Amino acid sequence: MAVLDAILCQEWVYRYYSYNSEWSEDEEFFEMRNGEGDQLLILFRAEGTVINGFFADAEQGDKIQLTQGLPEVFHEFMFGEPVNSAGTTFCVWKTEGQDWSTGLTASTDDHSEELLNPLDGKPETYIKWATDYFKGHYKEEGISAEVVTAVYNHETLSKEMVLSLVPQLEDWDLLYEDLAEISYPYHINS
Repeated sequence: MAVLDAILCQEWVYRYYSYNSEWSEDEEFFEMRNGEGDQLLILFRAEGTVINGFFADAEQGDKIQLTQGLPEVFHEFMFGEPVNSAGTTFCVWKTEGQDWSTGLTASTDDHSEELLNPLDGKPETYIKWATDYFKGHYKEEGISAEVVTAVYNHETLSKEMVLSLVPQLEDWDLLYEDLAEISYPYHINS
């Protein structure tokens, strides 16, 4: 999703999805932010994954309760920055060999289903959303399902794939930097 956003919108500030494969020595980081205050912050470690969700219009619950049972390996992330500044309306995590878990949920709707739905792994979900959000940034014939599926399958990105999504790319060097940060394979001959 971050790769596709980097192609469809080269201005980072307007992207929904970003990914940093070198967040720290043994951590990777994904962020979803919609510009209206809603945010997902996801940390990937060898031990597992933790998701901090914040829905701006939801009541923030007690963070201690929302993280009840959270493995200690995720504490620094959940109780430090950037999570502290973002806020928390829900928290879910998964460790190796375990199912997804959550602490106690808030008494009101935390909108977790709404925020997590785009992470369903289905290219058509991304295409439906991006067709509306990036209107005017992609080729007139629409966002290529073939290319989105190829990216979802982690296939090596080519110049042809990029240009089948957008009529032209303003800054190829910026895309190379984004792909390196994401750690996404590409083979683009300029």
